[in-house]
Amino acid sequence: MYIIGLTGGIACGKSAVSSRLQERGLPVIDADEVAHELTAPGQPLLEKIADAFGDGVLDGRGGLDRARLGRLVFADRDMLERLNEITHPEIWRECLRRLADLRGTCPVAVLVVPLLYEHGGEALADTVWVVGCSAEAQLQRLMKRSGLSEEEALGRIRAQMPLEKKMELADHVIPNDGTLEELEREIDCALDILSEELGSAGPGGIKNNG
Repeated sequence: MYIIGLTGGIACGKSAVSSRLQERGLPVIDADEVAHELTAPGQPLLEKIADAFGDGVLDGRGGLDRARLGRLVFADRDMLERLNEITHPEIWRECLRRLADLRGTCPVAVLVVPLLYEHGGEALADTVWVVGCSAEAQLQRLMKRSGLSEEEALGRIRAQMPLEKKMELADHVIPNDGTLEELEREIDCALDILSEELGSAGPGGIKNNG
């Protein structure tokens, strides 16, 4: 099974790209979605987070208050590292389990991981695609999406590997500074190139599912 590792900077458009890839018939394993499932009410990982950071990171229904937790850990690097130590191993374990379940069922799969390079996860992928945009677009999108101040948004951007570095390391960069239609054309072009590289017997159905 051929694995596309999909990553990029925060608020650059990974979700839009992964949605388009799903529309084109590719199975997608998204680390963020896995994280949400593993931290749902009643899940052991949520209990570990509450034990480490207090019940103040839970909402009124016993679920994880991600906004409150985010404000807490992004204001303190030690707390962020502690959160990562608690959550990342279990998230990776589940992603790997789901990848293993897909083997033999499809020729190509997509693994979406925001911190792919930071964790050395590119070793799992046959190719890495990075979604990129201008620094200004990234900042404005993050502030609008998450209701953050400019200072808070910049703090979250700086907590990741610089986007420029990710784009340098990428096998393919998908620019996302324009419209959704332009982004979809970039994605389709990348898939067409991949189909040609792997041959007509490669990622079956990619060309015909658009």
